[in-house]
Amino acid sequence: MLLSRYQDILVEAGCDEAGRGCLAGPVFAAAVIFPDTFRHDILTDSKQLSATQRYALRGTVETEALAFAVASVSPQEIDRINIHNASYLAMHRALDMLAIEAEFILVDGNRFIPYQQVPHCCVVKGDGKYLSIAAASILAKTYRDEYMDNLATEFPEYGWNQNKGYPTIQHRNAVMKHGLTQHHRRTFRVTDPQLKLFS
Repeated sequence: MLLSRYQDILVEAGCDEAGRGCLAGPVFAAAVIFPDTFRHDILTDSKQLSATQRYALRGTVETEALAFAVASVSPQEIDRINIHNASYLAMHRALDMLAIEAEFILVDGNRFIPYQQVPHCCVVKGDGKYLSIAAASILAKTYRDEYMDNLATEFPEYGWNQNKGYPTIQHRNAVMKHGLTQHHRRTFRVTDPQLKLFS
């Protein structure tokens, strides 16, 4: 079972993002505040769950959380400020939207741009350690997947209903054949060997 809290004094929000490594679509982020008493046996890192489990757990998160929010940063903004800054901006936007003000922020990963004057802690692989970060990872992932599924009906040739905008071989080949859409990140070169290739 994942840990409920990092500290016991301040109102704690967990944050995570989804879609950082994609060729297309926004980057999404979520922020979640749970009650101190919240526990869950199955809730964990969204990457360890099936799509069915993620959507079921999304309902649990949205019901049980004291507050939650999901925000995004567009491909155009990503191209302008770079994906790292865009990921933090998406988290900041989610924090802005919370109905309850966060007094302490738990962030998945090893870096973060401070949010206002709120103290924070970066936790490597935090989505597998803390319930609030795991919940944020599930919200960010499921909301982004739905967004890409909807875009796929307008642009079926790119297979976004399957690859969600990630650089699969099929997606890269489709870009080479059909070109870029307004939903692609133009600073992400399709043939860049540093982009992780998904089979």
